[in-house]
Amino acid sequence: MFSSGVDASQDLSGTVGAVLIPTRFVWPHGGRRVFLTGSFTRWSDHLPMSPMEDCPTAFQAICNLTPGLHQVTVSGGSVHETALRLSEADIELSRHQISIFLSTSTSYDLLPDSGKVIALDVNLPVKQAFHILYEQGIPVAPLWDFYKGQFVGMLSPLDFILILRELGSHGSNLTEEELETHTISAWKLGKRQRYGQLDVHGRPIESHLVHAGPYDTLKDVAIKILRNEVATVPIIHSSSPDGLFPQLLHLASLSGILRCICRHFRHSSSSLPILQQPICNIPLGSWVPNVGEANRRPIAMLRPNASLGSALSMLVQARVSSIPIVDDNDSLLDTYSRSDITALAKDRAYAQMHLDEMTIHQAVQLGQEVNHPHGFSSGQRCQMCLRSDSLLKVMERLSSPGARRVIIVEAGSKRVEGIISLSDLFKFLLG
Repeated sequence: MFSSGVDASQDLSGTVGAVLIPTRFVWPHGGRRVFLTGSFTRWSDHLPMSPMEDCPTAFQAICNLTPGLHQVTVSGGSVHETALRLSEADIELSRHQISIFLSTSTSYDLLPDSGKVIALDVNLPVKQAFHILYEQGIPVAPLWDFYKGQFVGMLSPLDFILILRELGSHGSNLTEEELETHTISAWKLGKRQRYGQLDVHGRPIESHLVHAGPYDTLKDVAIKILRNEVATVPIIHSSSPDGLFPQLLHLASLSGILRCICRHFRHSSSSLPILQQPICNIPLGSWVPNVGEANRRPIAMLRPNASLGSALSMLVQARVSSIPIVDDNDSLLDTYSRSDITALAKDRAYAQMHLDEMTIHQAVQLGQEVNHPHGFSSGQRCQMCLRSDSLLKVMERLSSPGARRVIIVEAGSKRVEGIISLSDLFKFLLG
């Protein structure tokens, strides 16, 4: 990748009025497919460059530019050069502006004008809860204990993944028939007895529900989500000093907070100099080795013929919300997310299959056949971007309902180059 500026004003030759200057770009470093993008395309269109007849290792493109200074980026070549980055002062300025906004906004700003929030009785059978989440098209729900008169926890896709793995293990004490009567509270108790005071990731189990109040700042809510490594935090309000008669107002998530940030700064991006920067210029996310300069570590990926059992194990062990599904060239085909597990509730598919016999391709197909009445679909979570896309564009994609990660792909080949998650983004923005 190469990024620089070009001045298209020197070729005016005395012309007047609005003119377009044919400007030639040359990439001499070789490659299979090379693309050109720049400020003159709003960093959205990627123009293919053509091989030069007299030099097969060089590529060229001619663009009609308005007079002035333009910034351009060439990607896809075999030589990678470091693009100009923002100064640390510019990054800190952007962080400061975001911090001010989050510190002066409260959880009330997340509440929709209308909508509903679903909670589950902790004494519901696990099987019934599984089907309710599937039918309502939601991945997670708070748990209400009628006898205690309070919310006591959350039921998440991770619970169902662990339950399915338990059903599939030969030494399991839990059978599919027992799911008819096995309650959520019994499952939570059994999970605590199995893992002790630590969860499946070896972290201390919280003795109380992680939640927020309507007057908590968005910054406090975001930090609470990050510190506890949870996807959602219920916003609970009680008019009683002792916390009695709590009201469930909303489920806060990082994507909801990000929508507030995008909405606030969309028309005043000049106050955040980092927003228009290509993500390749920013130390953000996880990149495959020799591509990015952020966190260089192997990225968990799946082949279509991998078993669903191995996919679920990878989701748990890698502690991620979704995993890219790629072909033999590491080109992106689809993704499989934790929340896709609810598709197995259709026609009791979980009772008719074995985790090690169903492929991830078959599981994805099953999910695509599911039409949730409330519009929740796995396709909303399969978000892609290019390394030349602006940070604002990536933020807007991550703010989509259900989105948790954006997968960075190579232009043309869709080869996976990196991943940016919501937690990556907020850790960077909050410093």
